[in-house]
Amino acid sequence: MRPGSPLPRRIATISVLTSPFAQPGGGDAGGLNVYVVEVARRLARRGVEVEIFTRATSRDAPARAELAPGVLVRHVVAGAAAELDKSELPATVGRFAGEMLRAGPGGYDLIHAHHWLSGQVGIAARRRWGVPLVQSMHSLGRTKNASLADGDEREPASRLAGERAVVHAADRLVANTVQEAGHLVSLYGADPARVRTINPGVDLTLFSPGPAGGARRRLGLPADAVVLLFAGRVQPLKGPDVLLRAAARMLGDDPRLRGRLVVAIVGGPSGSGRANPAHLAELSAALGIAGQVRLEPPCPQAVLADWYRAATAVVVPSHAETFGLVAVEAQACGTPVVASAAGGLRTAVRNGVSGVLVDGHDPARYARVLSGLVATPRLLRALAQGAVAHASRFGWEDAVDRLLGVYTEAMADVRPGVPGVPVSAGS
Repeated sequence: MRPGSPLPRRIATISVLTSPFAQPGGGDAGGLNVYVVEVARRLARRGVEVEIFTRATSRDAPARAELAPGVLVRHVVAGAAAELDKSELPATVGRFAGEMLRAGPGGYDLIHAHHWLSGQVGIAARRRWGVPLVQSMHSLGRTKNASLADGDEREPASRLAGERAVVHAADRLVANTVQEAGHLVSLYGADPARVRTINPGVDLTLFSPGPAGGARRRLGLPADAVVLLFAGRVQPLKGPDVLLRAAARMLGDDPRLRGRLVVAIVGGPSGSGRANPAHLAELSAALGIAGQVRLEPPCPQAVLADWYRAATAVVVPSHAETFGLVAVEAQACGTPVVASAAGGLRTAVRNGVSGVLVDGHDPARYARVLSGLVATPRLLRALAQGAVAHASRFGWEDAVDRLLGVYTEAMADVRPGVPGVPVSAGS
């Protein structure tokens, strides 16, 4: 943050993809929701007013609703007042922008848009309000297309073009990891001088170590169970099938585990996973492990923290991951993570210290790693200690400190009298 630079007083946050009131873990609600809510609450505690513009998904949604003191959510009518498939949302962007600009009272110091659809709206708002646009992508179509899972759909060319337009229009781009920052530059031609890397945070008061025994009692799990947990949106990109296939291999290699193994999937269908919401139940039956699998719906964060504490290991076999919030939350609770060495998971997990990174998505590899951990309690305990230490680096307060620095930079770099035009390097 530049010495003497003024802090923003009012921020317009745009979240077209999903509502801050949505339960993370199903549909399109996930880490983006957590990010928007946690940042807004902490900014408000520091005296920065935040207004979040999101699409109304119900006729009963009030035009305005308080999320927390100092945080106002404005529900914008754009398209049907219902949950829409992600593929239907681009058609609502024009209407969203028009309604937001009519409803928004103005007087904002800057705009922070989340996801490329919000960025499209942010471009229009930047022109109208003459304030800088800070953009967080949260996921990139080109990165996803390079790491497609079986059954997943390619992101369309219209998204890739829309992302590129947002990348070039934004005054600052906030990347979650150095990997994402590199992709913004190499895949989208972003100006490196406008890219800032800020790791998202975790609520370290909520996600903290606690007795596994108590958590297991509350969740109805046996005290001596080997619990392997997947938490998050259920779709091919996230790879929950990899865990199920790995578990089947573990039982094949050691049938004695059958009486102790519990594979918990906590989350709801999302993306192409909505086409067959019964897929994981059917796969479990086909693999002969239905008796070991618990399929649980998305749950509040306090309950999710219990699932993390109850787990022997949390498995994050994603094909692409911008950051990997689940991995950090689990480690903050003292649970080692076995994750794919994909994207931001290489930042979220410290290989050999807080968990294990696995190259690729071969269930046999995951089975070998997980079996090795289960058979070596001393290693599990060491990784659990490393997990807590590693996760402690990812607090929200530090993330918000750094975001405020980006905001003040963006505000200072807009030329007086020229709405939305950033100062050039030679100015």
